[in-house]
Amino acid sequence: MSMTPEPAVSVSLADRVRAVVDAHRGDRGALMPILHGIQAEFGYVGPEMVPILARELNISRADVHGVISFYTDFRAEPAGRTVVKLCRAEACQSVGAEKLAEHVQQVFGVKLGQTTPDGSVTLEQVFCLGNCALGPAAQINGRMHGKLDENRLDALILGAETGKA
Repeated sequence: MSMTPEPAVSVSLADRVRAVVDAHRGDRGALMPILHGIQAEFGYVGPEMVPILARELNISRADVHGVISFYTDFRAEPAGRTVVKLCRAEACQSVGAEKLAEHVQQVFGVKLGQTTPDGSVTLEQVFCLGNCALGPAAQINGRMHGKLDENRLDALILGAETGKA
């Protein structure tokens, strides 16, 4: 059985990935906890990590990639220093989330799902943060905010970027 050679990656990357795998080796359904561990370690699950994970877990690259691409919590590239998750579910839409999404995309010059070229802000959309009564809502660097308008959202993002939020 011939295997395609693994792309050249730094030894330290491969060793770090294997260390996360080893922490869960033998666990039933280990792929999800391993992917969460990889993301915690690196901040993302990059395409260069997929072949290492596939080989270590004796599963196909397609299986690994399928899980990474299916779950929106996994990212394939590093996020910005500030991560803004805008709720776009029905309850937030009914109180202005779409206008807020258009505004923040215009202000930062990137679409939802993208990171600014300087790596300062990543804009993401989510479909329910569980803060429906206080919509429109957003999560900024893991912290929930509700009753947002354009000015308050701008101030919260700027505060997160400067460390004052």
